[in-house]
Amino acid sequence: MENYPLLGKPVAMDGVLDYRGRTITKQDSGRWVAASFILVMEMAERVAFNGIMFNLITYMTGPLGESNASAAAAVTVWSGASMMLPILGALVSDSFLSRYRTIIVSAILYVLGLGLLSLSAVLPNRSNCYSEGEETMSYAACPPTTLRVTLFYFSLYLVAFAQGGHRPCSQAFGADQFDETDSEESMWRSSFFNWWIFGLSLPMIVSPIILSYVQENVNWGIGFGIPCVLMSASFTVFLMGSRFYRCYTLKEKSSYAQISQLLATLVRIQRFSSVKFKAKAQDEHGPESSHQPRLEASEENLNTDQIEEAKGLLRLFPIWASCVGYTLVLAQFETFFTKQGGTLYRKIGSNFQIPAAGLQGLNSAVVTFTIVIYDRIAVPLARNVTGIPSGFTMLQRIGTGLLISIFVMVISALVEIKRLETAREFGLVDEPNSVLPMSILWLFPQYILMGIATAISIGGLQEFFYDQMPDALRSLGVALCISIFGVGNLINSFLVYVTDKATMSITGESWFSNNLNRAHLDYFYWLVAGLNVCLFVLFILSARSYVYKKKKEICVI
Repeated sequence: MENYPLLGKPVAMDGVLDYRGRTITKQDSGRWVAASFILVMEMAERVAFNGIMFNLITYMTGPLGESNASAAAAVTVWSGASMMLPILGALVSDSFLSRYRTIIVSAILYVLGLGLLSLSAVLPNRSNCYSEGEETMSYAACPPTTLRVTLFYFSLYLVAFAQGGHRPCSQAFGADQFDETDSEESMWRSSFFNWWIFGLSLPMIVSPIILSYVQENVNWGIGFGIPCVLMSASFTVFLMGSRFYRCYTLKEKSSYAQISQLLATLVRIQRFSSVKFKAKAQDEHGPESSHQPRLEASEENLNTDQIEEAKGLLRLFPIWASCVGYTLVLAQFETFFTKQGGTLYRKIGSNFQIPAAGLQGLNSAVVTFTIVIYDRIAVPLARNVTGIPSGFTMLQRIGTGLLISIFVMVISALVEIKRLETAREFGLVDEPNSVLPMSILWLFPQYILMGIATAISIGGLQEFFYDQMPDALRSLGVALCISIFGVGNLINSFLVYVTDKATMSITGESWFSNNLNRAHLDYFYWLVAGLNVCLFVLFILSARSYVYKKKKEICVI
């Protein structure tokens, strides 16, 4: 018989199993060990996804021969779809498969999609339309074959579909490794969201530069193939950590049913309030109302927890909507900021030229540095002042990031004005392929500020939507957070389309002209900044009236 002289026999966790469906103890599972395996896979997934996204507009306007406006719209639609599909993935995970199984299925599809994308990049364009050595100069005259384009878009959206299952589950699964009823693990979970952002940003410091350089100077097929290899290797690492994972059991009632019940509860609350008001009015003017029995029955049927969950779910949406402006700014990083950088002087030394998409590495470096300063210095200092374990409230973090993003667009507009003035000053307005005598260092302030905004706000957003959702719907909470970015990209795509058509018909030249020296991205940046100001006001009003969800009772061990 085994003895446990000091700690006593380990107790199995309630509602938590291992990956094989067996009971599991707190001492032998979860925490930072389990979270580290999940984080390794997520780091590779972010490198793979962003390795495609950051330079996608260059590939579309190059080998695929699309215009700036159509390529920007295609990128933001794809990016928007990628950020909306996690809602479907979260519902499937929380209702049928569980987070662990959903991650496995998604990873297999992810590797398949990346492999097909790499294959599409090595397929030849139409033959006999350019001579040897002139390929990079003849994309418009030598369009890709229908097979190449079809395979490209199929694989691209297969990656988006796979990411829709992987992303909400991986982060929620990582947070699941910390027990919120344990005082120490509860504090670790709050810190987990900061280090999650740190871990995802760390490889992004150099990977955009390396991948962009390989894609533009070596081969697009290899440039898309490297993410496929990384994703395959990280999937193996994830499986190696399976014995440490805490897998929460699925509820008897699916998340679809729970959401329907929550919405029905909202309707019942409204009807109950209406009936109560009418009954009260009738009591004031006559004998006891016949509505009274029905009123009492309705009141008994309303579960207190259901009412609170329904109200809490409803309160999330004004916050959700007001954060869309932040993602409009991020959409410019994926598209027009990269095209701007391509027109500036980017050489270091005599041979090496910084890829325009490589500036994403600067943004990631700033995020990494800021996270360390925030978590190790700012949070402990703020904790002593506010008494809040996390130092700042989640909404304070989000609001700070939203405010900084407004300044990002203002600075971006001013830098673009300077770029256009430089083109006019040196007579390069009608030479779109010429490099302007203006250093790429001019773009650094907007990348640095956006990095600070990302470090402060993204962790707050992710923790907010995970923490404030009902326990059984936390994958959906992460998906709702991600969907903000999807909606932002779709709105940005709509803005680009409408602005392109309107400015072309009114002035005869689009703000997004293929010749960026004749375009007016500065006007568009001012438009985005104005929209952000309006949404920031909505956020302030929503945040001031928001009531946080009550925490579970914490067990001090």
